[in-house]
Order: sequence, then C-alpha cells, then structure tokens
Amino acid sequence: MAEAEGEVVLEDRVLVIKRIRVHYRLSGCPEDKREAAERAHAFHASRCPVARSIGGSIEITTELAYT
Repeated sequence: MAEAEGEVVLEDRVLVIKRIRVHYRLSGCPEDKREAAERAHAFHASRCPVARSIGGSIEITTELAYT
C-alpha cells in the first residue's frame, strides 16, 4: 500500500505544491526479502517518470515500512 501527502503553500495568491511525502507499507514481506525491498526502495525514484518529471521543482521523500 502507498499513501502520499503533499504540502501546499500560497505564493503570490497561487497554490503551489512544495513537498510530497510517499509512505510505502509492505505487508507480508518475509525477512529474507526485506534487503531486496530496501534496495529497490533506495533507487526507485530515479526510475519513476513522475519523480523524474517534478523532482527538480518539488521535494519528494519516501519511506518504507513493513506491516
């Protein structure tokens, strides 16, 4: 599951997205697969078309948790 939240500010009477935080939650991930999940999480933004498109103007952070 993934949830995203954004921080929107008012600049010159225009709403502007400044930050996006994405929280990934993996359920049922076995211990022996978590290292691979961490590696994938570490570089996925560099392969994500959305992150590559807006990353220069909007701060994007991600977090990975296991449930």
